[in-house]
Amino acid sequence: MNEQPLVSVIIPNYNYASTIGECIRAAKNQTYPAVEVIVADDASTDDSVAIARALDVTVLQVPVNSGVSTARNLGARHAKGEVLFFVDSDVALDPDAVERAVDHLREEPRLGAICGMYRAEPMFPDSLVKRYRAIQQYVWFCEVEGAIPGLHSALFAIKKETFLEIGEFNDRLRWTEEQDYGFRLNARYEVKAVPTIRGRHDHDGTLRVMLTKVFNRTRLGAPNWLRLNKLPGGAGTGYRALGSAFLLAAVIALVSSVVLGPWVLLAAAVLTGISIGLDKRTYGYAYRHHGILFGLQFTVLHLLVTLTSAVAAGIGILQGLLFPRMTQRLYRVENPA
Repeated sequence: MNEQPLVSVIIPNYNYASTIGECIRAAKNQTYPAVEVIVADDASTDDSVAIARALDVTVLQVPVNSGVSTARNLGARHAKGEVLFFVDSDVALDPDAVERAVDHLREEPRLGAICGMYRAEPMFPDSLVKRYRAIQQYVWFCEVEGAIPGLHSALFAIKKETFLEIGEFNDRLRWTEEQDYGFRLNARYEVKAVPTIRGRHDHDGTLRVMLTKVFNRTRLGAPNWLRLNKLPGGAGTGYRALGSAFLLAAVIALVSSVVLGPWVLLAAAVLTGISIGLDKRTYGYAYRHHGILFGLQFTVLHLLVTLTSAVAAGIGILQGLLFPRMTQRLYRVENPA
C-alpha cells in the first residue's frame, strides 16, 4: 500500500435527507488529506441527492431501489481510492476516523478490514429510543474489540484489492448482507473492530422501527450462527443469548400464571432478574452515566428488545433446523472453516 493512499469514502443512501448532510460534512472534514467522497444513492425519493450535490461530492444513482448492497457495490466500482471506507448515511465520522483506519491497514498487511464503533451519544439525541439504542450498541460494540467473526458494515475500511478479491456484497440479501460478507472475508483474512475509529449514529427514533429491525436481523441471522456454531459477540454473546432465553421463560411463566396460580409470578420475577443480571454491563452503564430515571426507562426498552430477540432467534433456529437447505440457499453464507 502506498505511503498515503487515496481513500474513497463510500456513502450508500436511501431517503436519509435528515442525516446525509451531517454525514458528508464529517467525511470531508477528515484529518487525513487524501479523501474522495462518493454518495451512492439507491433511488431516493426525498431531498438526499440535492443535499449531496450541494456539498460538492460525487453522486451516483441506482435507477431502481435495490438495497444497500447494490448501492455499496456501485460506489466501489467507481471508487478511485486504494482504500475503500464504507460509512452509512446516518453516521457522522470522527475527524480522525479515516486516518486511524489507514494506519491499521498499513501496519497489518493480513488485515482484511478494520471496523469502527458507534459513540454512546446519537447524532441527534431527540428521542428516548435513540438515546437507548446508542448506549446499548456502544456497550456491545466495546465488548467485541479485536478480532471479530463478522463485519460492522456501517463503518469499516478495506483495501480495494481485498474487496475485489472477496467480491461484491450479495445484493440478494436485505438483512444479512454484512454477515455474508464478513464470513467470506474471515475465510481469508482477519477482521478487527477497534474503539479508536468512531462515529455518531442517528439511531432508530421509534419503538416500532427499532423492534422490527431487531426482529428481522435476529431471525435471519440465527440460522447462520447456528450453522457456523459460533456467536458474533456483542448482542450475540453466550450469556446474553441465555439471558434472552430466561426472559422468554419469564413471559411464558407470567402468561401461565392464569392457569397455574399466582405462585408462578414469583418464578417469572426470578427469571427476569436472572436475565437482567446476565446483561448487567448494559444496564449498569445506563444507570451509572444517566441516573435512575433514565435507567428505569432504559430497562423497560431493553427488556422489550431482549424479548424480541429471543422470539426472533427461536423462530430463526427452527427455520434453520427444519429447512436447512432452503435456509442455506436463501442466505448463501459460506463457512469460513
